[in-house]
Amino acid sequence: MKKFLLAAALAAAACLASAQTGDYPNKPIRMLLPFAAGGGGDVLGRLLAERMGKILNQAVIVENKPGAAGTLGAHTAAMAPADGYNLSIGGMSTHLLAPAIYPKLPYDPLKSFTTVGRIGTSSILMVATNDYPANNLKEFLALAKARPGTVQYATWGLGSTGHFCAEVLAQKAGVKLVHVPYKGASQIMTDMLGGHITVGFVDMATGTPFVKEGKLKPLAVCTQRSPSLPQVASYKEQGIDFDQLLSWVMYMPAGVPAPMVDKVAGALKEALAEPDVVSKLLALGITVDFLDGKAQAEENARDIPMWKKIAAEANITAD
Repeated sequence: MKKFLLAAALAAAACLASAQTGDYPNKPIRMLLPFAAGGGGDVLGRLLAERMGKILNQAVIVENKPGAAGTLGAHTAAMAPADGYNLSIGGMSTHLLAPAIYPKLPYDPLKSFTTVGRIGTSSILMVATNDYPANNLKEFLALAKARPGTVQYATWGLGSTGHFCAEVLAQKAGVKLVHVPYKGASQIMTDMLGGHITVGFVDMATGTPFVKEGKLKPLAVCTQRSPSLPQVASYKEQGIDFDQLLSWVMYMPAGVPAPMVDKVAGALKEALAEPDVVSKLLALGITVDFLDGKAQAEENARDIPMWKKIAAEANITAD
């Protein structure tokens, strides 16, 4: 009897899952972006929303919720209903760096999400205003050593990937820099063009167009040389031993039925295979490198302790 009841329960669950996913999706899907409008993450999200919407035959509506280096938006995404109609894009800041610096993070970067798949990898671009008296990392560090504790740099928030790149640089080079956090990378660009801040760390997607147009000059890329700006030397090439890969990943809340996750993952993979999507992302500094959700989740679990070690060594904390 117990075996019969168990089999019946499993069959009922399977029928329910089939009913839930058979015509999925049958209404618009929300894609929550923990980035400010106009920045690289926003451009990435809107491109994927448009292409995946066509593949899924449903509108994918983008909603921006920036702040606290992406953790505000990530928390909102984690708390969303696990009904298959809520997607989000996370970066290094939201899922690998936040647990390294926030002792009371309001979400679990591993348990609160279902990983759909990796979108691609990117680097962080270190840029300066065109009149800045340094043209590369060596000259910047010489300037920082000559003016200890006075050289400022902007990032899109405490604990952001840019913040980590800057503080690892300071730690390895033995200099002290002053962090000026912003809510988003696009605001950094505005203030740099206005002369309010002279050095910034931004995602490649945001900074690349400004460099190509000659509005800002690049000093380095953290961590690896980027195909979108192949002329700009990496940290390692300029004497700083740091070359960890930085990833963009798509998530859903934990508990979404597997058939729904699989369908979204299939749409993501199909969108990333489109040649014009590959070229558009490459122009923004993102190299398409799809990895299935299970493998990416395992990679996240493996990498979090490493980033915690880096945070401790670089003295990066939200306290």
